[in-house]
Amino acid sequence: MTPKATPYGPALSATATRTLSKDFIWGVATSAYQIEGAAAADGRGPSIWDTFSHTAGKTRNGDHGDTACNHYQLWPQDLNLVAGLGVDAYRFSASWSRVQASGYGAWNAKGLDFYDRLVDGLLDRGIQPHLTLYHWDLPQALQDLGGWANRDTAFRFATYAEKMGRILGDRVAGIATHNEPWCTAVLGNQTGQFAPGFKDETLAVQVSHHLLLSHGLALQAMRAAGVKAPLGIVLNQSSATPASTSPQDLALAQTQYASFVRWYMDPIFLGDYPRVPGLSIYPQVQAGDMAIIGSPLDFLGVNYYMRLWASASIPPVPPPMELGASDMGWEIYPDGLRQLLTNLHRDYCLPPIYITENGMAEADRLQDGQVHDPRRIDYVRRHLEALAQARAAGVDIRGYFYWSLLDNYEWDSGYDKRFGLVHVDYSNQQRTLKRSAHWYRSVIEDAHALASAPTYEEI
Repeated sequence: MTPKATPYGPALSATATRTLSKDFIWGVATSAYQIEGAAAADGRGPSIWDTFSHTAGKTRNGDHGDTACNHYQLWPQDLNLVAGLGVDAYRFSASWSRVQASGYGAWNAKGLDFYDRLVDGLLDRGIQPHLTLYHWDLPQALQDLGGWANRDTAFRFATYAEKMGRILGDRVAGIATHNEPWCTAVLGNQTGQFAPGFKDETLAVQVSHHLLLSHGLALQAMRAAGVKAPLGIVLNQSSATPASTSPQDLALAQTQYASFVRWYMDPIFLGDYPRVPGLSIYPQVQAGDMAIIGSPLDFLGVNYYMRLWASASIPPVPPPMELGASDMGWEIYPDGLRQLLTNLHRDYCLPPIYITENGMAEADRLQDGQVHDPRRIDYVRRHLEALAQARAAGVDIRGYFYWSLLDNYEWDSGYDKRFGLVHVDYSNQQRTLKRSAHWYRSVIEDAHALASAPTYEEI
């Protein structure tokens, strides 16, 4: 069915709306360092991103998250924005160094109280809180002891997870251990693009193992503590497309998919790292590690932005870019989400899946009090259509979280890239809903209305 027009842009097809109505959660997502600011307030200790962003030449324009969106002070206003969107859920991360300045030792009561009030504020507004424990902001004191290259950090993370689980686990709708461990390992320790800024592939591989180990240890610690919330992990994943049918391109696609997707999925669900041509560096694994990493998940979070494009040619053949690219330069390829989800469903015995991030950076401009962002609306609509196709094909998908609620600090890109449904003027912290925010609200309203409508069987 051709999508009908809305005041803000094309609606979802009737088929997709119906598919994404019953037993489906609609949400938005953020992360601590990208929005909170208050970097030195109320006992918060420095994280690796404080150190990295204050190092000359590491981020665009020298931007840092000292203030960001000042969410630490403005959180009631921001939760009102969330509620106004009509979403069911809000995904946020905790700053480890805000609740435990060094990542070990004394707990910071003011930091814990902030997240306690945030969760209660969400519940007061009828919104499900979804907590992520780690979104890349390791306490600097732990990095000084070796960071994720130090196996001991995995055990310290489990202690942190248990503490947060005991305090919030009876009220949140889900707890994810890590967000995108690939980024921590590869961008942080292999390419140097992210904090802590190392360039060592062997180091990155060992870091990836310790991240997965910390995930398993955290699940075990929280369950032993009686945490009631569903527990899981969030992985960034992509489908892989060979540029041609040549053996070289096919082999490269297999290697890229193995290093990006299977490197994290196989240990969790199959008990070992993938063994494919092109992968030659493996971590040091101790006895019992894989059993810990394979601790059962209650849910899997999937973040999808673009596909992997595999071209072994020199120079490489570029992807077609039929729908263009986002302001990050990432190809827009919605069908890759469907391909990815159906492949995961085929290859693994999966728990329920949430799309925990999906969104588009655009060079948005506030004009006459409004932000017109039709390409973002088209991006989300196309990805929701692909998501509905995967759900209709039998993939157990329980929800979708748009990234992100607010324009925010975009890591090494500073404040130049805007993903938000809500425009932020960083000079005065003024928030303005973009047209995509109004469009997203209308989509959710349609889905909620259909979900509450009686079926023929109920009449």
